Amino acid sequence: MSQVKHLLQGKGNAIYSIAPDAPVLEAIKHMAEHRIGALLVMRGEQLVGVMSERDYARKVILQGRSSSQTAVSDIMSSTPLTVGPDTDVFDCMRLCTDSRIRHLPVVQDGKVVGVISIGDLVKAVIDAQAEQIEHLQRYITS
Repeated sequence: MSQVKHLLQGKGNAIYSIAPDAPVLEAIKHMAEHRIGALLVMRGEQLVGVMSERDYARKVILQGRSSSQTAVSDIMSSTPLTVGPDTDVFDCMRLCTDSRIRHLPVVQDGKVVGVISIGDLVKAVIDAQAEQIEHLQRYITS
């Protein structure tokens, strides 16, 4: 099965982030511009959190807060789960489903090297299963 580093190679290593003191409105605009569901919250090179669409909906919209007056640090998930590049895709899928999260920062030697989403993981698992089925069909029919 494939590892996280293979997913990152296929999708590129784009890392979208925002500072914790930025207004939520800026973060939402950034997410919309890049068509992504979450941003890493970085203080310099240090990962301090993740802000997702869910965080925005639960902690701003539903609470009637102002997007321009609320800081990202007020709504972000401040203890993000991370994985390394050599982590197996199935292990990541298990981590996401057990923890009910959609985005995993990938960290190597203390530095963020990418982000994978539950969508990336689902695609990888489906592709792997399709490949296994193809091998089994060849075995059965030959």
